[in-house]
Amino acid sequence: MEQKDQRYLVQQNKISDAETKPPVFAKVMRSKEGVFEGVSFIKSKDKATVMTIAEAKQAIDWAGKKKSNAHEYITKIICLGQ
Repeated sequence: MEQKDQRYLVQQNKISDAETKPPVFAKVMRSKEGVFEGVSFIKSKDKATVMTIAEAKQAIDWAGKKKSNAHEYITKIICLGQ
């Protein structure tokens, strides 16, 4: 059985606050069946969802589509431990 490579977080910074405020991290929302429903951004890195690279890309795509002000944010995938 192949093991999933789950070691990535999605980090977001507001461009105008990049130097003054800490980043926020993605917490993935899933249905009871495990289907991706969306992302919320939280301050706690410890409570953020650890994802595969594909799941992280899906979270970034969703955030870019849902936020009308997405151009004001830098959203990136970071390796766990960065």
